[in-house]
Amino acid sequence: MYVVDAHQDIAFNYICFGRDYRRSALKKRQMERGTQAPEINGSVTTGLPEAIAGRVALTFATLFVAPSSTKPGPWENLVYKDAQSAYQLAMKQMDYYKQLIDEDDRLRIITTEAQLDAVLATWEPEKTLKERVQGLVILMENADPIIEPKQFEEWYELGVRIVGPAWKGTRYSGGTTAPGPLTPLGFELLDVMAGLNAILDLSHMAEKAYLQAVDRYEGTIIASHSNPRAFCNADRHLSDEMILKLAERDGVMGIVMSNFFLNDKWTNSDGKHAVKLSTVLDAIDHVCQLTGSAAHVGLGSDFDGGFGVENIPSEFDTVADLWKVKAGLAARGYSEDDIAAVLGGNMTRKLREVL
Repeated sequence: MYVVDAHQDIAFNYICFGRDYRRSALKKRQMERGTQAPEINGSVTTGLPEAIAGRVALTFATLFVAPSSTKPGPWENLVYKDAQSAYQLAMKQMDYYKQLIDEDDRLRIITTEAQLDAVLATWEPEKTLKERVQGLVILMENADPIIEPKQFEEWYELGVRIVGPAWKGTRYSGGTTAPGPLTPLGFELLDVMAGLNAILDLSHMAEKAYLQAVDRYEGTIIASHSNPRAFCNADRHLSDEMILKLAERDGVMGIVMSNFFLNDKWTNSDGKHAVKLSTVLDAIDHVCQLTGSAAHVGLGSDFDGGFGVENIPSEFDTVADLWKVKAGLAARGYSEDDIAAVLGGNMTRKLREVL
């Protein structure tokens, strides 16, 4: 049994804060004492040593850029004014991922099923901690670095296998706090993606665009990091209708480990201990009960994606603690097969469909 974390802003953290993914989260916290980084983006929760210790075998690693119309935030080094600058910023992140795998044998970028199988083989019970390898699947969050739909072919050749058309509104789609449909370019992009058998990531798409995409896109779909609106009633998340539409297409949604997104009444003044692992389990259970199975939910932590250890449930300190979901689901009576599906099997199923 292993974990798939369907959303990690690894390159964003390196470019904006100099956070080397290969270094321990705890070590990076020590290094950042007295700096502004924890104030801007929270105290570090992610690092390859903790991920490997916590059996995170696969991570969907993002290429993330922010439009210039966005309010100031921790992403200021990744703000773009036009498609060309978005392309350049995303390419810089792609180069970082290539650097990681060139310099560290514990990491691989996954673009084929053979590569996936090779990585997962290192997580078999007889393998030691030192033998484990983590696979990175490249996810483009916000499609504006795709200069025109046909140019996605270049990104695909570089290794991108998942695309989320929106973050805020983009040239392709309405997005979070920017209601609207898919644009003509958005429909064209979906056709190009389908031709290459890429995964469509519905997270951050405005509801109208989301529903259009579910109906239009014939390929594999996920929502890499979205919670039920029953827990956070905002357009950033999925209504029960949207979840059911996702499940009808055999899609999977990844639960985000942010207290802000697990309890829409939570504020920083409440402290991290005001939200528990039990709320994460409640969110998972909500999807399972609504859809009638454990086949449509996984984990998409979004750790260090604008929030840190201060803003995640009390039992979580680093990415290694995603493994605690296993015992929590077991205590609620989930079967071993269903637990394995939620932890990683569901997202792996979607990945296999496109490799």
